[in-house]
Amino acid sequence: MIGRWLLAEGDGTGVWQQIFNFDNYGELLGLVQNSLLAGALLGLVGGLVGVFVIMRDLPFAVHGISELSFAGGAAALLLGVNIVAGSIVGSLLAAAAIGVLGVRARDRNSIIGVIMPFGLGLGVLFLSLYKGRAANKFGLLTGQIIAVDTPQMSWLISTSIVVLIVLLIVWKPLTFAGADPEVAEARGVPVRALSLAFMLVLGLAVALCVQIVGALLVLSLLVTPAAAAARITASTVLLPVLSVVFALISIEGGILLALGSTVPISPYVTTISFVIYLACRLATTKRAKRTPRVLNSASEVGAMRV
Repeated sequence: MIGRWLLAEGDGTGVWQQIFNFDNYGELLGLVQNSLLAGALLGLVGGLVGVFVIMRDLPFAVHGISELSFAGGAAALLLGVNIVAGSIVGSLLAAAAIGVLGVRARDRNSIIGVIMPFGLGLGVLFLSLYKGRAANKFGLLTGQIIAVDTPQMSWLISTSIVVLIVLLIVWKPLTFAGADPEVAEARGVPVRALSLAFMLVLGLAVALCVQIVGALLVLSLLVTPAAAAARITASTVLLPVLSVVFALISIEGGILLALGSTVPISPYVTTISFVIYLACRLATTKRAKRTPRVLNSASEVGAMRV
């Protein structure tokens, strides 16, 4: 081990070899077919849900829900039942509490601040009581790519279908309510009911993402792709499309890189999504510099003439 480290210190190749090994990559691909399919579902769900997370300013809620989703998954692991089901129950409980008790933004942030440490504490308690494989504990926090078995895949597919159907039904009124809630409510749109419905949908989406990227890093799928897309377009059509594309690139790219690596999947997903966001931000900054500033006052026009 010391010799390898000295080699790594000498030319840098040792570190690379310890992190990446693509010798049997083709054979390993057969082990992650379920994960690639799950990643495609998560990219689609995360990209679409993320649009409304950004629109309704709910990134903090995503993190709060993920903590209770982690607690639910840890409880399921301890009891020996389906982990996806446990995560979903935890997510829905958190989402319902935030949706019902946190109607106003100020109240919502307070509720989330209460739920987060409670969920994290419960999760740590359940994991400390669990005497099984350490990899199962670690996977709930940072994600894993080869643990998506057939029963879990069934849960992921069915839950994703529910989320997509609900989003299809509420997409237009939810967009209207997010853009101008007062006008939407005046025109008869059930703003509060839509808000609660979306929180429950968000809870399901968080539970799905926890299975692949872990509870600590769900923001990389439910916030960063949509935030990147929002940097380069305001189109109601192009925004969700780009958000889904960015989420798919992040999750599928992370899975493929992690397959030939000793590092968990989450650092790859978060790095890819961050690089995409950074590129979008830099692109808009350069475009803003190239665009001539419009003079909007008589004094500015007169100054230019002088």
